Amino acid sequence: MEIPHERLDADTLRAVVEEFVTREGTDYGDRAYSLPEKVSDVMAQLKRGEAVILWDPATETLTLEAR
Repeated sequence: MEIPHERLDADTLRAVVEEFVTREGTDYGDRAYSLPEKVSDVMAQLKRGEAVILWDPATETLTLEAR
């Protein structure tokens, strides 16, 4: 189930994005990015509609996915 990012308060949205970008195995290529850069990039993708937040009720987990 898709959760519109606009429905989350700012602190919750930031926590969701931070948790996502700090997951083990996340690959950002050759360049090292800081946590604020990663968060900013994902937030921009959400605002542009290039990424969505998905809730899985079976596992009770959130994830972000590119569109």
